[in-house]
Amino acid sequence: MAGERLPGPATPGADVPVHVGLRTSDMDEATDFCRKLYYGPLRIEPVGDPGRLRFTADVATLGPITVGEVRYGTDIRVSIGALETAYHVLVPLNGFIRSQHRGSAVFADASRAVVYRPTGDIEIDWPGTCRLLSVKVDRAALEREVDAALDQRVVSPLPLGATFDLVDGPGRTWAALARLLLHELRGPDALASRPRMAARWRDMVVSGLALTVEHPYGEEPAGLQGPHRPRTVKRALDAMNTEPARGWTTHDLAALAGVGARVLQESFRQHVGLPPLTYLRRLRLDGVHDELSRSEPGRVSVSEVAYRWGFTHLGRFAGAYRDRFGESPSQTLRGRR
Repeated sequence: MAGERLPGPATPGADVPVHVGLRTSDMDEATDFCRKLYYGPLRIEPVGDPGRLRFTADVATLGPITVGEVRYGTDIRVSIGALETAYHVLVPLNGFIRSQHRGSAVFADASRAVVYRPTGDIEIDWPGTCRLLSVKVDRAALEREVDAALDQRVVSPLPLGATFDLVDGPGRTWAALARLLLHELRGPDALASRPRMAARWRDMVVSGLALTVEHPYGEEPAGLQGPHRPRTVKRALDAMNTEPARGWTTHDLAALAGVGARVLQESFRQHVGLPPLTYLRRLRLDGVHDELSRSEPGRVSVSEVAYRWGFTHLGRFAGAYRDRFGESPSQTLRGRR
């Protein structure tokens, strides 16, 4: 079956939607389409019968977001280099996918979406029966939205949770909103095809994701993990995220929060799931990993990046880093070659 492209405007604008699509049984054509619409460093390998490939994609771009429904028709494996410039969410509409990202294996189906951060290679096992909603959001757009919503400086890239619920709460609403936007952009006379309305809808998708996905800043996303974090916990979290390299102690953070050390410890276990200094160590490790992932070998050293993020004992740092990411810091840095 030859490729059949769906009609769409030729040139995208900041708030002018562009709708394109493809139906093909040619793997090279499908790969080229996905590279142009989503990411350049992408490889697609058939795991099932290549003769059963029936790639269908219906995709719209709107300023900083790209949203589409995609299916391959045969089992494939997708390998993607570090996204770098975007965050990405995959929502299986039927079937399931398995993926590996940043040392963690994630299973996603119609009940749970998977979230990818800008750093770390991605590998996805995608059965031919799975059709999914694929949403890419430019890195700067999502980070600005979280920053504006919380009125505080955030670490880039955001330490987002790897999945979120699609059955109840904001995740279900956000996925429905993104899918409805794609449906609206298919029609030239739809309300969302008008630039002013498209811009508002675009902002709703970005801000809705910021409120849906899990992150450690301020209060929890509404409805995601129960009651909001108390002000004492928020003050300690804000301090650590603002100055992650500072030599914080539990007593320092407790004094800042206006409670005793034992109260702060218990509040963190209840509302964060980690003791304060364990959270701080993870924050620092993620910061080092993200910086090493973006750095060129020879221009920086592991030790200077580690010191910059507050690690003073390199032996303990290296062990904790390997436990968290499954590789040494130098391997992460060499991976940029």
